[in-house]
Amino acid sequence: MNSADRENSVTRFLRLIRFSHTIFALPFALGALVVAANGLPATRLLLLVLVCMVAARTAAMLFNRWVDWSIDQRNPRTAVRHTLLGRGPVLLLLLISSALFVAAAAQINRWTLWLSPVALVIVCFYSITKRFTHATHFFLGAALAIAPIAAWIAQRGEIALPPIVLATGVLCWVSGFDLIYATQDYEFDRREGLHSLVVKLGIGRALRVAQLLHLLTVCALIGFGILAHLGPIYFGALLPIIAALWFEHRSVRDLDLAAINRAFFQTNAFVSAIFLCAVCADRLFLR
Repeated sequence: MNSADRENSVTRFLRLIRFSHTIFALPFALGALVVAANGLPATRLLLLVLVCMVAARTAAMLFNRWVDWSIDQRNPRTAVRHTLLGRGPVLLLLLISSALFVAAAAQINRWTLWLSPVALVIVCFYSITKRFTHATHFFLGAALAIAPIAAWIAQRGEIALPPIVLATGVLCWVSGFDLIYATQDYEFDRREGLHSLVVKLGIGRALRVAQLLHLLTVCALIGFGILAHLGPIYFGALLPIIAALWFEHRSVRDLDLAAINRAFFQTNAFVSAIFLCAVCADRLFLR
């Protein structure tokens, strides 16, 4: 295999797992880590947390592709996925990424080692929920919400209230934007008998639920700031976050596919990036 073929294989793999979407949960994990360390964490720990985050998300995405293989082939929006990589290699890479996650967690502390299989179950379980519950969006939210809690445990070896409140915010945030994203598959999910709140409530009501969830997200971010004793830069940064969430909901009112995809990635990437920058500015530069 020449370099061009290898590059093409890597590109296909990164497209398959939507690697760019790693930016959604990662900043919340890093923000919790910085707060837990009350400053810059040890380099070794930071690198191990990064490996765990990337490996766990990769495993979750590969499990999703593997278990939804036939469904994705029938969905026009996702039909190209099965052409990027064979199902056999997907399973092999799933096992490798899962093993890498457990191995990295084992190097942090005993709690992260013992909880690593539980974390893998949580992040992968979402992929099968659409078969039996309309609450599937909340399971996705929970999969990403464990990131700040896991980072806190990595630093302190315990669970505390601040990461739990932050995790609640992440759960509401992710569930909200997944409801928006799921409007694209409304007709397909109804036809296939798949479950989602969009199917159960209809698009209009589902979008209103998403608005409520994002309001709760803002409340949780405020609560985290108070509990973590963050300063005015953090609370000031909540204003552009609120503006971004408002823009997200305004952009999808006409259910334009391009607007939904733009709102899904650009807006939510902005939210998580602003959060991390605000936390770092408080803990790393103002203390």
